[in-house]
Amino acid sequence: MKALIALEDGTVLSGRSFTGAGEAVGEIVFNTSMSGYQEILTDPSYTGQLVTMTYPLIGNYGINDEDMESTAVHPRALLVREYQAAPSNFRSQGKLADFLRQYNVLGVEGIDTRMLTRLIRTKGAMKVVVSTEDLDKASLVKRARQWAGLEGRDMVARVSAATPYGWTAAGPQQGAGFPEVSTQQFKVVAYDFGIKFNQLRLLTEKGCSVQVVPATTTAQQVLALEPDGIFLSNGPGDPAGVDGVIENIRQLLGKKPIFGICLGHQILGLAYGGTTFKLKFGHRGGNQPVKDLQTGRVEITSQNHGFCVDPDSLGEDIEITHINLNDNSLEGMRHNKYPAFSVQYHPEHAPGPHDAMYLFDRFIDLMKADK
Repeated sequence: MKALIALEDGTVLSGRSFTGAGEAVGEIVFNTSMSGYQEILTDPSYTGQLVTMTYPLIGNYGINDEDMESTAVHPRALLVREYQAAPSNFRSQGKLADFLRQYNVLGVEGIDTRMLTRLIRTKGAMKVVVSTEDLDKASLVKRARQWAGLEGRDMVARVSAATPYGWTAAGPQQGAGFPEVSTQQFKVVAYDFGIKFNQLRLLTEKGCSVQVVPATTTAQQVLALEPDGIFLSNGPGDPAGVDGVIENIRQLLGKKPIFGICLGHQILGLAYGGTTFKLKFGHRGGNQPVKDLQTGRVEITSQNHGFCVDPDSLGEDIEITHINLNDNSLEGMRHNKYPAFSVQYHPEHAPGPHDAMYLFDRFIDLMKADK
């Protein structure tokens, strides 16, 4: 089934749907990971976006229940060079096309993804419409230009949990309160801005009893739970557009140790009094080099973000701890007075390398020191 991909700059590409009829409107981005497409698809940070994979063969190892990073698929479409309809892997439980259909997400193949990636790198992430239904090029380009975009919009409200829940090795446990964990050492409140399951899995493996709370939870409500630490998760969209969250996080500074990842890092930067800005085409993939300025060590990291904290906007109490070696953008920071630190990348991998797992131990150490 023929599909057209129309970008706001007037570029129109032709492909074919491998999931049936459909349409999608959003921001087009690319991911450089060679594997991990299921984790990418179930990452809430991709809400409002259409993802193109730079690796040409997608679908070859299928889909399985273990690699879910949330309970849904969040990109509006997946664009690939060549879809592999016959998966071969001992863990495979189904086909990628069936998985996308289950969540009503459009899959399109036969695209020159190298050309599309070069275009995004040159012109930046753009608005796009993909359709099998409207094949009028001028109409699609016009519709792409009319889409509102992601800047200034609260995308977190679309993915955050509606009610609190606990997390154990068996998965989510409905209801407020910290679940009992056999290895329990610390109680952690995790703000859900679009949280990935592997962040919760790793906190639990480190001996934490985790209570996940909605993004709108107030500082007073969090402190009433008497946690040992506070975790700020990843999430989609513009951090400056998230309604009512920044002041809550500002009120928690100095009260308990805080660890932020990705959007949580950006929100922490805004709570410090800093500002954020939109990157030209963002960092998305499992091969991004980051330098730890404290040790000189270079980590290969998993990343997915389109916004960044402006280091020049931060006060003297904030220390830059990590930078991206591709563009020198800020990748990590810590507060010199309060027990708070954060990174822009994803130390929980899923997918990606495990180089930054030590950051979860650093969070544990902060909670130990605070007791």
